[in-house]
Amino acid sequence: MSIHLKTMGQQSGRRSWAEPWKIKMVEPLRMIDRAARSRALEEAGFNTFLLRSDDVYIDLLTDSGTSAMSDRQWAGMMTGDEAYAGSRNYYHLEAAIQRHYGYRYVVPTHQGRGAEHLISQAAIRRGQFVPGNMYFTTTRLHQELAGGIFVDVIVDEAHDPQSLHPFKGNVDLAKLERLIAREGAANIAYVSLAGTVNMAGGQPVSMQNVKALRALTAKHGIRLYLDATRMVENAFFIQQNEDGWRDQPIAAILREFCDHTDGAWMSAKKDSLVNIGGWLAINDRDLFEELRNLVVVYEGLHTYGGLAGRDMEAMAIGIAESVADDHVRSRVQQVRYLGELLGEWEIPIVRPIGGHAIFLDARRFYPHLSQDQFPAQTLAAELYLDSGIRSMERGIVSAGRNPATGDHNRPRLELTRLTIPRRVYTQAHMDVVAESVLAAYQNRDKTRGLKLVYEPKYLRFFQARFERL
Repeated sequence: MSIHLKTMGQQSGRRSWAEPWKIKMVEPLRMIDRAARSRALEEAGFNTFLLRSDDVYIDLLTDSGTSAMSDRQWAGMMTGDEAYAGSRNYYHLEAAIQRHYGYRYVVPTHQGRGAEHLISQAAIRRGQFVPGNMYFTTTRLHQELAGGIFVDVIVDEAHDPQSLHPFKGNVDLAKLERLIAREGAANIAYVSLAGTVNMAGGQPVSMQNVKALRALTAKHGIRLYLDATRMVENAFFIQQNEDGWRDQPIAAILREFCDHTDGAWMSAKKDSLVNIGGWLAINDRDLFEELRNLVVVYEGLHTYGGLAGRDMEAMAIGIAESVADDHVRSRVQQVRYLGELLGEWEIPIVRPIGGHAIFLDARRFYPHLSQDQFPAQTLAAELYLDSGIRSMERGIVSAGRNPATGDHNRPRLELTRLTIPRRVYTQAHMDVVAESVLAAYQNRDKTRGLKLVYEPKYLRFFQARFERL
């Protein structure tokens, strides 16, 4: 018997894998025609954030709050205790965080940026430096609004989309030591460590690096705080790529990594598989008291932090589900499948393939467009125009402006992000996405850039508007 058609696994020379869940509810999708997409894009000012979701076919704008919840999470929401104070769901959430992340004291927030705001206000004195492994948009803004000065201390390989370094999220310890020597340990608010690093293409931090970083910060009496938003995916990369961890479960790796830090903030809308929610957790009792007071001012009582009881229950269940090895493996493999397709077609992407998204290298995609013509924003617009797929820019628009000079910040990475929600889309959807990217790539020489015509004061990528050049 001759076999001509091949399964997905056979095409890659391996056995096929399947998602560790089955579908019991569906949400219909529709694709509007190209003329309607063109009108929608122009009305949105060529900014995919301003598109109506009803006009989107496959939504890869973000994995934040867009994942599918499980039957256990939906059932848990029915047990929501909506008491204003002392909700039982808060204590379930607290126990889940203490078990899987290991921190002693927990403050819930409405989402991740609420936690970023609280830690920035409580832990930064005006004029202090906040070194981190590459900026993230909302994190840096909260640090700057609190008077902090962000300093990038990530390894150089993180700024090179073609580097195959397996842990491009690592902190360059020599860069950090030079900053400490120049400014003094007392002028370092804390080290801000993200795992994985979104703006670098979803790149992880190694266990060896966080251990060395812990030793360095302890030597100088500097706190180390973790953005744990996608730390579960980071743990997967440690398991797969770092010596000595292959036989360890994701849950154990996650807990070990967090044990080398003093606290963490979390957008639970990512790893924890919920539509809303976040938290801030630390080990220092005095700082906890300050945070607990601040959350009452900005979010809500310290036992709900801007969340309904039902949302805290879904989060507590989602945390336990998120560390299951088969779930994490399936999640990352779906991202990898899309990346391998694009790589096979020699489409420029960030390598190694990250955990939550494929990042298209818009500089190499559109070499004829200068960065001032917004190539990553242009590519996001072209993908939507081609097939109704919504992606987002991660380049010069996201980087904002230098507050001192007013000029654009000009990152070396000019990327368009295809972000895969968890437990939402099938492999067939990934095939559609891949073919759309290929179509845009084949038409790249004819593509014109954009000009910026409206710019809000903060986080401009959310609301900026453009016109075609």
